Amino acid sequence: MAMDIRPEEPDDAVAIRAVTAAAFATAPHSGGNEADIVEALRAAGALTLSLVAVHRGQVVGHVAFSPVEIPGADAPWYGLGPVSVIPDFQRMGVGQGLIRDGLGRLKALGARGCVVLGEPDYYARFGFEGDPALRFLDEPSPYFQRIVFAGPPPQGLARYHPAFYA
Repeated sequence: MAMDIRPEEPDDAVAIRAVTAAAFATAPHSGGNEADIVEALRAAGALTLSLVAVHRGQVVGHVAFSPVEIPGADAPWYGLGPVSVIPDFQRMGVGQGLIRDGLGRLKALGARGCVVLGEPDYYARFGFEGDPALRFLDEPSPYFQRIVFAGPPPQGLARYHPAFYA
């Protein structure tokens, strides 16, 4: 499928909210607040990367990357998510394209690495892996994974932007 991936533009905010809401409407792991998280990150100036996938002039997908704090880790580290694709375009490579493009852009920005909370089998294709020495919400979890771009793997408790906890 032909699509363009580009940074979010100011006029994309409404479409991003709609894409995010539609993508998570029936997801079993959804907190129901994913669109609010993206808007709160944007309002706080904490969207390090906000990319959209556009197909025939329509925004069909979105991915957000925001700073993550990991005490003692070489900064900067980022968190991937939410990543959203409207249902009619899921399983067509849109999400993969957004994630791969975003990870490449993070590396170019000098990121040390990225974390994600998600399905291990899905995120392994991008190089993410679990690490019991790195925790989220003070619990080791196979669903909390990291990819290291440079430097040693971090250890300890990772904390996302406060928008994720509101």
